[in-house]
Amino acid sequence: MKYSLFFLIFLLVSCSQNLNSLNKKKIYTAKGFAYVYNDYDSDKKIIKGKMNNDKMQISHQNLRIGTLLRVTNLKNKKNVVLKNERRIKYPDFYKILITDAVAQDLNLSADLPLVEIVEIKKNKSFVAKKAKIYSEEKKLPSKAPVASVQISNISKNKKINLKKSKDKIYILIGSFYSTNTAKFLKDRILKEQPNLSHKKLKIKKINNKETQVLSGPYNSVNLLKNDYIKLKSLGFEELDIFLNE
Repeated sequence: MKYSLFFLIFLLVSCSQNLNSLNKKKIYTAKGFAYVYNDYDSDKKIIKGKMNNDKMQISHQNLRIGTLLRVTNLKNKKNVVLKNERRIKYPDFYKILITDAVAQDLNLSADLPLVEIVEIKKNKSFVAKKAKIYSEEKKLPSKAPVASVQISNISKNKKINLKKSKDKIYILIGSFYSTNTAKFLKDRILKEQPNLSHKKLKIKKINNKETQVLSGPYNSVNLLKNDYIKLKSLGFEELDIFLNE
């Protein structure tokens, strides 16, 4: 069941942090799972396009080609800055499509491929810095050893569970000024989507000006994915995924 026009307007007006920052800065940011490209999924049309796994390439299906993005591994904080190579369609659960070369460069875990994506606005100083780094990289020996990391796509194995650790994963549904607004949203979600566990839907007060509505914690990729899809069906366009809330 879709939200009413009134409720959609309510969400647009009430969300305090994500929407305000987007409106003011017009910079795209998101946190969630990366989809590591493989030819099998491309041939089976799970993803609608081809990439070269030996090259450092990324694809975001909603951002324009050429958009500069910083992709950061949330576990080790390693990051790369790359242009959006193509707009390839992939499952909505994922935030970005990356090649195996990018996954290896970030040392991205196959069990927990969590990344942060931030759009970078080009400026002269940034371009000059990138040019300098590229020039220095060309001086490195071409046969320098590269550590190999085994990366497998989580879409191939429906029974993959996250390794037992202290990591707790949550879905951030919304951020609000008012606690009452957050409670209203929680109650409305449970009414519209009764299959969601009321035990997982939480309200967390960050400070006097921010209260979050969260879903979690999750210790299984599949459980998280199922609830993510249920929430998306209610009309939410962007849902971030966080560690250790």
